[in-house]
Amino acid sequence: MSALLPYAYVVLRVVPVADREEFVNVGIVLRCQEADYLGAGFHVDTARLAALAPDLDLVEVEQALRVVCEVADGVEGGGRPRLGSDVRRFGWLSAPRSTVVRPGPVHSGLAADPAAELDRLLTRLVR
Repeated sequence: MSALLPYAYVVLRVVPVADREEFVNVGIVLRCQEADYLGAGFHVDTARLAALAPDLDLVEVEQALRVVCEVADGVEGGGRPRLGSDVRRFGWLSAPRSTVVRPGPVHSGLAADPAAELDRLLTRLVR
């Protein structure tokens, strides 16, 4: 059996109208320090979002989610922040913000394989 490694993650949410406090989970950002791993993934359920916010620009939502994944991968420039380490990138990605795509609270867990855990969380909490 592989050793279980601690990790932290946030669920990314689309919040079309902030004062209504309604949201749809659309992605996960997961960081495992011991494995030197930072990953992100997303899945946009267009039917759910259209039911919640018919006028929402889904192309812009997907672009914002792609930027999250790029920042997690360490891509810089083109409007993306220069953060360097995965610690700083996770901090930036998990920081509260008042945009349509925003992170929920930070949660933690244990997993032997952080990349597989990211996929499991996507399936369980997003899809």
